[in-house]
Amino acid sequence: MMDPDTGFFALESPAVREEMESLDLSDAIAPSSLPSFLEPPSYADVVLKSTFEPQNAVTTPGSGSYPPRAAASNCLRIVVSDPETVQEAANSLVPGGTTYVTYPITTWVRAAGHGGPSEFRVRRRFRDVVTLAARLAEAYRGCFIPQRPDKSVVDGQVMQKHEFAEQRRWELEKYLRRLAEHPVIGRSDELRVFLQAQGKLPLPATTDVASRMLDGAVRLPKQLFGDAAAGRVAPEDVVQPAKEGRDLLRIFKELKQAVANDWGGVKPLVVEEDREFLERKEKMRVLEQQLCTASQQAEALVKAQQDIGETMGEMGLAFIKLTKFETEEAIFSSQKTLSADAKCVATAAVKASRLYQQLNAQTVKHLDTLHEYLGVMLAVQSAFSDRTSALLTAQTLMTDLSTLHAKVEKHEAASSKIFGSDRSGLRKVEELNETIRVTEDAKSCALREYERIKENNRNELERLDREKHDDFLSMLKGFVINQVEYSEKVAIVWAAVVEETCGYARESN
Repeated sequence: MMDPDTGFFALESPAVREEMESLDLSDAIAPSSLPSFLEPPSYADVVLKSTFEPQNAVTTPGSGSYPPRAAASNCLRIVVSDPETVQEAANSLVPGGTTYVTYPITTWVRAAGHGGPSEFRVRRRFRDVVTLAARLAEAYRGCFIPQRPDKSVVDGQVMQKHEFAEQRRWELEKYLRRLAEHPVIGRSDELRVFLQAQGKLPLPATTDVASRMLDGAVRLPKQLFGDAAAGRVAPEDVVQPAKEGRDLLRIFKELKQAVANDWGGVKPLVVEEDREFLERKEKMRVLEQQLCTASQQAEALVKAQQDIGETMGEMGLAFIKLTKFETEEAIFSSQKTLSADAKCVATAAVKASRLYQQLNAQTVKHLDTLHEYLGVMLAVQSAFSDRTSALLTAQTLMTDLSTLHAKVEKHEAASSKIFGSDRSGLRKVEELNETIRVTEDAKSCALREYERIKENNRNELERLDREKHDDFLSMLKGFVINQVEYSEKVAIVWAAVVEETCGYARESN
């Protein structure tokens, strides 16, 4: 069974867990009794510290600790509490149709002076999270923005209500923490307003896709049949991708430009010439493939450790039942001795099973970094898509300018052949010149937006390289230390069994 929080397999079956929890193993081995099997001797200290929080973790208000990179953020900690159902003020004829779910969000913010952190408590609906994600995507194109949780309507219908609410709460908390850890978004006004503004979220809500497409469909006839003003691309519109749907004519033009780039055989006026970026983009593609492979191997490892733990537990329970039967039916002293030795083996097997369960929990905790970075790859692809979209917009506007200049030359040449003044021709030339002026402004804005996205990509790739190195190194250190630590614990358990049953070896000699 998969764990909904991590994507890995659950640690044990319910039947085995319930039966093992009923056993009295008060003499379980304490970590302080662990010897050091490795050189140098100081390694024992490292093993004992591995079960505690990292030394560079940031202790914050609330529970637990926060990742070290959060120290650069204004938000010290973000906690999403259990959701609450709220009755909407408006009346509705549909029973239950006026209720919605809100999530209490508590944020501790770093104080400006030397005082303690400030605490903010707000309530937000999930559609407020959608609005926040849309605003961030518009304002920070080219940045590796963490992906927001999906609406998961199907999951909400299939899963139990409490289970779905808890999973949604956990996903929202993790999403907000990732935003707060981002060096740019963590200090953005959008996130600050979302976390601190009381009452209704003041950010403007996003328009749904259907409404945007409808607006674009209404404008399309005017753009196609002679309304010059409607056909112009405003400079403020080019900073957003055409796929938003507000301008269908622009979508068609950019689609035509994309086809011409791929199949036309004519080099666009502006192309992607950053070889370093193209190399890094290819490395990101290879990294994503490696992460997919490593994630599958991690799931196989977790499943194998789970199977070992369950097998050990079932073996221990079988020995305990056998011991109970032997004790009740024993007649000779040798039978009682064998029963006591079997009980020793049974207890050791159950202890080993529990140790494997604890090891599996730690393994999931450390190897979940692989799943985290698979999510980061989605943000990377989205940022690269922003760059491609901005470049395509600039290419389309340059092509439009070439077409407009050609039309002006054509009309001027036609007007020069007419004796006297051609008022309609002059009027058409004036309209074309005005369209050229607006398109030139739009092209300048598009090129500036493209350069801004390129700079964001460059900064984000450098940041990703640094964080990836630190995160993977921490993951491997934690994974190896826990594997060694629990292997030593299991070895101690079975070494005790060997010592208890060494009499059989002496008798055989």
